[in-house]
Amino acid sequence: MDRRAFIGTLTGGLLAAPLAVKAQQMTKIPRIGVLAPMSGTGPGLGAFDRGLRDLGWVDGQNVVIERRSAEGRFERFPGLATELVHLQVDVIIAAGGPASLKAAREATTTIPIVMVASSRDPVAAGFVKSFARPGGNITGLTTAPEEIGGKQLELLRREAAPGAWRVAFLWDATVGAFSLPKSVEAVARSLKMELLPFEVHGPADFEAAVAAATKERVNGLMVAGTPMFNQHSKQLADLLTKNRLPGISIWSVFPEAGGLMAYGPSLADEFRRAAIYVDKILKGANPGDLPIEQPTKYALVINLKTAKALGLTIPAALLQRADQVIE
Repeated sequence: MDRRAFIGTLTGGLLAAPLAVKAQQMTKIPRIGVLAPMSGTGPGLGAFDRGLRDLGWVDGQNVVIERRSAEGRFERFPGLATELVHLQVDVIIAAGGPASLKAAREATTTIPIVMVASSRDPVAAGFVKSFARPGGNITGLTTAPEEIGGKQLELLRREAAPGAWRVAFLWDATVGAFSLPKSVEAVARSLKMELLPFEVHGPADFEAAVAAATKERVNGLMVAGTPMFNQHSKQLADLLTKNRLPGISIWSVFPEAGGLMAYGPSLADEFRRAAIYVDKILKGANPGDLPIEQPTKYALVINLKTAKALGLTIPAALLQRADQVIE
């Protein structure tokens, strides 16, 4: 090779190298890590996938979704979160409530985290600095303000089941110690209601908890809005109907499975909104600058068939206000 040809080859190679690197960077397929309480998509993660597709992200084409499920064992979340970090995902969806969010935060302070369907106040829990400017690597959506529980009590006591003055509160002991918001306690006092907490650690405890509540002569039941209760709504709803207990939950999956009613935000809508956060982050947004959203819309869902099985007459005015009536 003569000198002129060598210089031409060298120059061409030097010019081509940056272009090749840039092309490789442009074709890098982003990875989304999902920390979920149970396997499968369900109404929430199914809506998340649809939301991503609506925004142009298709799993296996221009994005890869790495799904990791705790299968109901929340102690597995830390290991699963670490696994996602080692896979060098570009963003993590913490979809298992406070347990998955805590595990994700402890696993990384640099990879963006989008929380969704999290019932705990992220500011009070120390996850973020504020709702408007979270700072750090965490943003996303919270489930509902604590006042939602008071509204549920009012719907149950004043309208759907006026005889429900002694109400059991079924809570998930796997997510932490029992704590009833002061606003809910205030509503209970104003309605002359007595609230009795009953803890469960898994679906195997449902029957014993409902039996204990029945023994205490409760005449209504509130269900905590944790993933475990969502996953096993049918089992719980059947137990309550069998024991003639009117129940209310925050999520519509409960009356859809045979429970009496629900009042709260849309789980599917929350996960669809989470896809918007992921889209913004993958396009370069800083999670610390993305305000945390709280629900602005709440749905009332009533299972009329269950009401009849319980011997309840739902007022026409309440049925007219319902967003969905299941017959």
